[in-house]
Amino acid sequence: MASLSDTTQTDPALDAARRVLRTEADALQLLAEQMPMDFAAVVELILRAQGRVVVSGIGKSGHVGRKISATLASTGTPSHFVHAAEASHGDLGMITREDICLLISNSGETSELRDLVAHTRRFSIPMVAISSKPASTLMKAADHRLTLPAAPEACAIGMAPTTSTTLTMALGDALAVALMEQRGFLAEDFRIFHPGGKLGAQMATVAQLMHVGAELPLVDAATPMSETLIEMTSKGLGIAAVVTGDRLAGVISDGDLRRKMEELMTHTAGEVANPDPVTVPPDMLAAQALALMNARKINALVVVDAEGRPEGVIHVHDLLRAGVV
Repeated sequence: MASLSDTTQTDPALDAARRVLRTEADALQLLAEQMPMDFAAVVELILRAQGRVVVSGIGKSGHVGRKISATLASTGTPSHFVHAAEASHGDLGMITREDICLLISNSGETSELRDLVAHTRRFSIPMVAISSKPASTLMKAADHRLTLPAAPEACAIGMAPTTSTTLTMALGDALAVALMEQRGFLAEDFRIFHPGGKLGAQMATVAQLMHVGAELPLVDAATPMSETLIEMTSKGLGIAAVVTGDRLAGVISDGDLRRKMEELMTHTAGEVANPDPVTVPPDMLAAQALALMNARKINALVVVDAEGRPEGVIHVHDLLRAGVV
């Protein structure tokens, strides 16, 4: 009797799925080996542009184009998508002479792109084309050509856009990442364009979540412990930052209180504080701060600047509320 695993391994649906994935993986490998000759020139063109990258296409190419435009915009390259059909009914006005047009058509003969092509030629707007047909009308009209390698579609009849859309999307990703690296686009920049949701939380910095000003539990090293306890209790963060002048001299945590419980009230804050506390800079990612807290088994960290001056306190509850996990 055949086992369940044997039956699963010979399932026609799984066979089809593997065939599709292998076909598309082979095509991606081919694209990596045969990168379009104009790729570097297109990167340089976009870097010099004063306007936006306007992406357009129709059908599946349009769907892929929307994704490419969104990826560009979220990684530091201003971009928007113009529907090819709507362009002929007024949306050409969304394209300026400072822009660059990126037009997508696997066949290179998409009639809906005709008015967009004519518009770029009339107003000398740089036009980049993505197509698998280098001799097509679109590619002949383009200033720069990103030619996809000849590769079969992954569907059984060889007609449904599968491999071609995968190649186009991958090429768009390659373009966006190349531009990111050329611009020196950092995690901090990425956070600006992704303030919401899980991704926004992971890209938040300590400075964006820390307690500052009147919320900061701060005492001088000479402060009696009776007053220090009041400060710690009123701020509710479980620690107190102890300073000498404007520099951090130590930190008092609940653990420090327990260790010095005997004759606690006879001491000053400086005598009870841990003189070598774990601190973090304000530009550290909140996710890194949480990892540090978990590793050191502490619930709060004092945030200090480069000169050792306390700027705030970050508590584990703040990170969890913000969705940093």
